[in-house]
Amino acid sequence: MSSFPEVGAKAPAFSLARDGGGTVSLKDFKGRKLVVYFYPKADTPGCTKEAIAFNGLKAEFAAADTDILGVSADEVKAQDKFRDKYSLGFALGSDPDKAMLEAYGVWVEKSMYGRKYMGVERATVLIGRDGKVAQTWPKVKVDGHAADVLKAAQELG
Repeated sequence: MSSFPEVGAKAPAFSLARDGGGTVSLKDFKGRKLVVYFYPKADTPGCTKEAIAFNGLKAEFAAADTDILGVSADEVKAQDKFRDKYSLGFALGSDPDKAMLEAYGVWVEKSMYGRKYMGVERATVLIGRDGKVAQTWPKVKVDGHAADVLKAAQELG
């Protein structure tokens, strides 16, 4: 079980199937800043609100030379549906085998109504142009989060 990446550490490499077909890998973003936000399940209320917030700030992230990647354990088909339903304009990575989710320490034991289960922790990592973790948000509350991440990306330079 990996733990959440430390600031200053090299971001764990990944290659995932993505919405629309094809793959998305850490190396695709070399020399750019990258926000990787992990969400529990496509098209659920909190995840939808978070995706819409990131999408609404997409132009500002682009102006800060920062790409956005949403990642969950959902299959590509679910990611496609989610992207289309909300007109999301950034990549959605699909990690049903949970290799990346585990590498980033966000596949964790959760508890709801006293029942324990494994799931994705809502968390975000900002990766700098050098491929190192610049900032982390290990337990995200959706309200205002995308704006906080944008501010960090803008300050990263």
